[in-house]
Amino acid sequence: MSTTRQQQPGDLGPEPGGAGAAPAVPGPESAGGPGGAVRRLALGAASGIVPLARDFTRQALHDWGWLPAATADRRAAAEDVLLVVSELVTNACLHAEGPEELRVGCDGKVLRLEVVDRGAGHPSPRTPHRAGRPGGHGMFIVQRLCMDWGVMRTPGSPGKTVWAELAAPA
Repeated sequence: MSTTRQQQPGDLGPEPGGAGAAPAVPGPESAGGPGGAVRRLALGAASGIVPLARDFTRQALHDWGWLPAATADRRAAAEDVLLVVSELVTNACLHAEGPEELRVGCDGKVLRLEVVDRGAGHPSPRTPHRAGRPGGHGMFIVQRLCMDWGVMRTPGSPGKTVWAELAAPA
C-alpha cells in the first residue's frame, strides 16, 4: 500500500481550495524565498509526514512561480525537489527518531531544503550503490539530484539538520 497521492499528468500545482497550503513564516535562516521568507513546517506530532512535507513544498514552489511548470525542464526541476523532500523526510522517519521540522527557502538561484531531526547518526549514500536491490537509495538519490548536501549539528543539542541544495530552473 502506498501513501503517495497520485498526481494528474502535468499537475504539480496546489490542491483546489488551498488544501496542503502552508503560510510563509519569516526565519533567520540564510535561504529565503521571494520576500525574504523561509517556509517552515513543524513535523514532530504530525501524521502522514511524507505526503504532508511534499504538499507543503509543492505549495511553496507554486507560490514562488516554479509551478505550474511551463516547460518540461521546469517540471523536472520541481519533481526533483519533491523527490528530495520525500527522501530526506523518509530518512528522518526511518533512521533519526523522526523529523521535527522542514524548512524550504529559495533565493532565486538555489532552493535549500532542511530537515531537522532528533537522530545522532550521520546520513550517507550506501557504498557500493546496488541499483537492483530494494531500499537504501535515499541518500544516493539526494547526492545525484542536488548541487550539494550536508549535515549541521548544534553543539550541546541532540539531533541535526540535514540540508540539500538544488538549482532553480532557468
